[in-house]
Formats: sequence, C-alpha cells, structure tokens
Amino acid sequence: MKTNFHIEAFKNRVSIDPKYFDKTWSVLEHAIHEIYNQNDRHLSFEELYRNAYNMVLLNFGERLYSGLVATMTAHLKEIARSIEATQEGSFLEEMNRKWNSHNKELQLIEDILMYMDRTYVPKNGKISVHELGLKLWRENVICSNQIRTRLLNTLLEMVCSERAGEVINRGLFRNITKMLMDLGPSVVYGEEFETHFLQVSAEFYQLESQKFIECCACGDYLKKAESCLKEEMDRVSHYLDPSTEKKITDVVAKEMIENHMLTLIHMENSGLVSMLCEDKYEDLGRMYNLFCRVTDGLAKILEVMTSHIRESGKKLVTDPERLKDPVEFVQRLLDEKHKYDKIINFAFNDDKLFQNAFKSSFEYFINLNPRSPEFISLFVDDKLRKGLEGVREDDAEIALDKAMMLFRYLREKDMFEKYYNLHMAKRLLSGKTVSDDAERSLIVRLKTECGYQFTSKLEGMLTDMKTSLETMQGFYASHPELSDSPTLTVQVLTSGFWPTQSTVICNLPAELSALCKKFRSYYLDTHTDGRLSWQTHMGTADIKATFGKVRKHELNVSTYQMCVLMLFNTADRLGYKEIEQATEIPASDLKRCLQSLALVKGRNVLRKEPMSKDVDEDDAFFVNDKFNSNLYRVKIGTVVAQNESEPEKLETRRQQVEEEGRRSQIEAVIVRIMKSRKKLDHSNLMAEVTEQFHANPTEVKKRIESLVDRDFMERDDNDRQLYRYLA
Repeated sequence: MKTNFHIEAFKNRVSIDPKYFDKTWSVLEHAIHEIYNQNDRHLSFEELYRNAYNMVLLNFGERLYSGLVATMTAHLKEIARSIEATQEGSFLEEMNRKWNSHNKELQLIEDILMYMDRTYVPKNGKISVHELGLKLWRENVICSNQIRTRLLNTLLEMVCSERAGEVINRGLFRNITKMLMDLGPSVVYGEEFETHFLQVSAEFYQLESQKFIECCACGDYLKKAESCLKEEMDRVSHYLDPSTEKKITDVVAKEMIENHMLTLIHMENSGLVSMLCEDKYEDLGRMYNLFCRVTDGLAKILEVMTSHIRESGKKLVTDPERLKDPVEFVQRLLDEKHKYDKIINFAFNDDKLFQNAFKSSFEYFINLNPRSPEFISLFVDDKLRKGLEGVREDDAEIALDKAMMLFRYLREKDMFEKYYNLHMAKRLLSGKTVSDDAERSLIVRLKTECGYQFTSKLEGMLTDMKTSLETMQGFYASHPELSDSPTLTVQVLTSGFWPTQSTVICNLPAELSALCKKFRSYYLDTHTDGRLSWQTHMGTADIKATFGKVRKHELNVSTYQMCVLMLFNTADRLGYKEIEQATEIPASDLKRCLQSLALVKGRNVLRKEPMSKDVDEDDAFFVNDKFNSNLYRVKIGTVVAQNESEPEKLETRRQQVEEEGRRSQIEAVIVRIMKSRKKLDHSNLMAEVTEQFHANPTEVKKRIESLVDRDFMERDDNDRQLYRYLA
C-alpha cells in the first residue's frame, strides 16, 4: 500500500504539455522521412528511442502506432507509383532495389520503436513493426492492380524464356521469389505466383508430351521426360522455394508420364516388352524411376512384365526343341533367372514387389513342364559327373547353389527326390562322380531345404559306397592267392537306400562265378545277419580281346555283354538260342545286347548272319576278326529300347517314380489328416490333401479308396461322402 501511495503522488505531480504528442511525433515523423530519404546519418537514434519510449509510457502508444501506419502507407504508395512507372526491362530490378531499401529502412524504424514493439503491441493485439512493414508492402505494392498482374506475367515469361533455351537473370528471380515468401508463403508466394506457375507449367508440358509422343520411341521419350524433371528441379534449386519442387515434379510426371502410361508401355518395337527382351537396363531403370512418381505406374509395369515373363517362360518350357537336351533346358532357365535378377537389381532398385512377381511367374512356368524335376536332376547329374571337374571350389559351390535355386521353385519336390535318387545311384555305381565332397555338398543343401527325411537315402548311398570300398580291401587282404585272378569289384548296396531293382540273375563265366562265391562266403562270414542278392544287370566289365591274332583292344562292356563275349572263347560260332540258353539273359535284354555288339558301326566286335537291322531267334553270331579301332580302349554301349513315343516314355518314368514312394506319401498325408479330424467329408478331405501335397486329384481318390479297402478308414452308412478314421 505504501508503494502505491507514492506512485499516485508521483502521477499527480506530473504536468503534461497539451502539445507534447504533436511536438514529439513531429520529431519522430521527420526522422522516419529522413530514413526513407536515406539521410539518417545526422539522426540521434538514442534520442529518438527515448522520445518513442516516453510516448508509450505516457499512454500515447495508440497515436504513435497509428501515425506510423499512416506515414509508412503514404511512403509505400509513392514506391508503388515509382515501380509502376519503370520500363519493362528494369521492372524487376526496380522492385528488388525498392524491396531491399524497404527492409533496411524498416530495420532502423524497428530500432527506434523497439519499446513500443515490446510493450504496447502485444498488450493491444497489434502486429509488430516488422510484420506491419511486410503487411503494408503487400497491400500497397504487391497487391497494386498494375504491379500484381505485371509481376506475375514477368515472372512467368522469364520461366517460359528459360524453357525455350534463353538465359535469364536467375539471381534476380531468386530475390523476387524470396520476397514473395517473406511476405507470405501461402497467401503471397502460393496464390500470387506458385498456383499460376503450376497451371502454366501443366499446359506447357501437356503440349510438349503430345509433341514427343508422336515422334519419339519409348526410350527417347523417357529421356526427355527425365530431362524435363531435372530441369524443373534445377529451376527450383536456383530461384524457387524448395516447397515447390514436389508440386512441379508432380505436374511434369502427370502430364508426361501418367497421361501416356499405357501408350509408352505398349509402344511397338520400343515399349516395355521390347526393353525386357533387349536387356535395356538404363531405359528400364528410367521407366521405373519415372513411373514410380505417378499413381498405379509401377502396377502397370508389373502387370505387363509378369504377363511377358509367364508367356515367354511358357514357350521356353514347352518348346519341343528345348526338351531334347535337359542340361541346355535347365541352363536356359538359369539364364532367364539371371536375366531378370539383373533387371530387378539394376533397373528396378531391388523392389520387393518386382522380386515377388518374378518368383511367382518363374514358379508358374517352371512347373508347367512335368519333366522339370527330372531335368533339374539331370542338370545336377551332369555337373557332378564332369561339369565340376577341374573347377575351383567357389565356382563349384555357385553351380550347386544355382541348381538349388531352381529346386526351390519346384512344386513336386518329391519327384525330384526320386529322379535324383536314380541318377545319383547310377553315377556312384559307374564311378562317374566328380567327388564325394561335391555329392555331400548338395545333400547338405537338400537337407537344409527339406529336412533329414528327404536326404536319408542319399546319405545312405554314400555310406554304402565307402563301406563297399573297405569291404573289398578286406576281401583281397584275406585272399592273397587271388592276385593273379580277374579283378572283382563288388558294391554292397543296402536295399532300402537304393532305387528298387528287379533281381535278374544271369549265368556268369566260370572264372567270375568262382570269385563271386568266394566273396559271398567272405561277406556272410563277416556279416552274419547279411543277405546278398546279385544285381548282375547293373555291372560293367573290362575285358582284353585279340582280333585277327595281332590287333589287341580292351573292351569296356556291360555284364551281359561280357557274358556273351566270353562264350566265344570256346566257340567260333553260336546261334541266338545257344547264347540265350548259356547265359539265361532275359530275351529283351539279350537282343539289345547282341544289337550293340554286332550292329553298331565302329563297335561291331561280333558279326551276325543273316545281316539285318534286328536280332531274330534264328540268327547266328561269330567274332568279327576284321574289327579295328584307332583307340586301344573301346567302350561298347547298350542300344536303348525303341518303339516307345516320348509321351509314353514320360508316363513310364512317372509311373516308376510313383511306384517307389509317391503313393505311400499321399496315403501318409490322408491318414495324418483323418487321424486329427476323426471324420471328414470327401470334398474337404480332397481339398486338404491337395493343399498339403501337390498331387493329381485322380491319384488322391485312388489312395482314399485303397485306404478304405485296407480298413484304415470307412464310409458312413448314411452319408457315403463322409469318411471315418479307424486305425
């Protein structure tokens, strides 16, 4: 209360001159005019600040603020008239110069009226001196009818001139756009310039795109569109506000890309399909980068690319010429995979959408060919036989990785397993594998991909080969007297691991028969729970032969061929019936064996009478004393069975594979489903089985019937479509 009393006493003692405001404002107004006239060096800013301070303190703030508005408005109207009067060539320069002067003058006025800005302005809801200066410039200069239209037209003409290749004053343009931003990003820069700029740009690029689309190939058009985008981004970086970049690039993308998407993609001889076929990575990358800017742009590319991949892939896997060479067939698949991996990586920025689309398309067409599992197995077989011989370890791993990559796309992986089992068995038994390490390397990959059950037989085969080698070493170590006898190599195979073979025993030559008996005795003595079943049709032999008393050769033949040839050590001429009786080789195999020995040019170590293309039961055979070859070691192949068409061969192979495990696997799936469900109707059971196991519906129905017949499940008495689990 004491403090308030003294303040009240002080106020009562102050005597204010009625003309105080007029005198003080006159001084301040004169100072402001001097500042505008750039004649402010003689002014005492400390004294001017004190005068303004006292006016606010003495409650003359409203009159001070109003006087400032009036003075500043009058001055800016003069500036507007000055700018309006300038010639065309110096219009922007004059505006820029006046704007810079206004900012400097405004700063000096702010310094004088600083106390008013801090106290009166916020208390009374006014805008600051700086904001006032911008507002009055906007209202009196920029929004002047003559200046407003002239400014917009001048700026747009400069942009148009630059687009036409002329050089403009970018620095001046930048200063003007910065002024517009300072005056108001949305109200002034946006409404007074940017909106019109974008509209004019859209019209410009609409015409440009129409002109280009009529005369350019797709790749050239995309280059022009990319160049236009870069030009606009460069324009923004030099003299427009950064916020304009997305807006102007969207305009260019819409007019040049979005409005012509389908035309560009389907452009004859240069569109998307042409780019894909000709590996035009740069053009594809340019298309991706441009189309990703517009709505549904990438979806359109994806749609056409997917369709093309599926169509070209379908032609590849169904072309009869391609099917003649399985290794070449698979190599073409790998080439196709590599091609699109490279396109997606380099051109499509490893986009997951494109990766997934390609995987889906590749899986689609690779499974169109039912022989794909077999061919991939043959491809691996080729690599593990000879393809990886002498190849660096890293390159060998890459080759196996490629094979596994194709394997992952197969739906019928069980078919691959069966074929691979057959091919690996033949490779191991013929001694044609590159190395056990290479074999195990692929098995490890298959185990990682499909689990232990998938590779248990394959691992068992390798174990058998190793054990057989140790067994033979033990056999010869226990029979040193056999060093001068024919060499016998036996591979003891576990029946559960190796492909099922029918046991056909032929009569071996006496020398070998005695050796086989000795080996059987040795093996059964060391393996008391073992049982041997000879697979003579799977063996090979090396025999030495002399033709015409002087020409010596070593013949590599099958076991059946050896049995036939050895008969001629004791006979000069033998009839078909005699050979059949002596060897007991099945008739179909014997005929093919004799064909390969007597009727293949360059390998005909026997001759037959009468001469004909086929072997009949009345034919007679004798040694071809005139046989000669440039090679000392001659391999005699076996004639392949004829009279079976390609579709028949395919069906035979598939039936063999199914007989070895496919049916049991389907049944296992059915039993597993029924065991968990207890009862299920026919349609749902079929749906669940085919979802879990890719199989022919007809075969699934057969397996269901088989399980019903064997009392694993039964039909409901009232509803024959309903099954119940029994076992």
